[in-house]
Amino acid sequence: MTYGYARVSSVTQNIDRQLDEFQKLGLSMNDIFIDKQSGKDFNRSNYQVLKAMLKKDDLLVITSIDRLGRNYDMIIEEWTDITKNIKADILVLDMPLLDTRIEGHNLVGKFISDIVLQILSFVAQTERESIKIRQIEGIRLAKEKGIHMGRPKCTLPDSFNEVANLYLKKEITNSEAARKLNMSRATFLKYAKLINC
Repeated sequence: MTYGYARVSSVTQNIDRQLDEFQKLGLSMNDIFIDKQSGKDFNRSNYQVLKAMLKKDDLLVITSIDRLGRNYDMIIEEWTDITKNIKADILVLDMPLLDTRIEGHNLVGKFISDIVLQILSFVAQTERESIKIRQIEGIRLAKEKGIHMGRPKCTLPDSFNEVANLYLKKEITNSEAARKLNMSRATFLKYAKLINC
């Protein structure tokens, strides 16, 4: 059995191009599973239903590797689970080297797919590490220049300590204190914890 899996990150994104590719392969809508949510992990309802249906010698078709997910370490785990444990095949339409189907007894397809996937994972991991290094360097340079990073600090009203002490002594509620200071209850509670009465 051949199944298609299509994914977009949100309900507002268009899935038609992916569906069109599957229909060119002769897949009906009954054989296509669609998720409209982030690819950060594999906790997607229709993906889980599809995976539970996959059996030995089935074929899972995706238009591109990022439709499966964004995290290459997780993709490799899923890829291994599908191809080695379930013993189903995977075909990635925009990257024909990622096709695990074996013609006759030729193992080249699976071998090349595994190598390509490992290379993609290495490139993705290297890029993630480069981004982190650039972020750390950018933050360090900004701090050296005296640029404040993160949220702007809250400027507390002059009467904050007085009102906070009333709250801490249980003379008023946190809602009353926040109203007196014209601030949200959450903000009041955050700063009230720092006050000693």
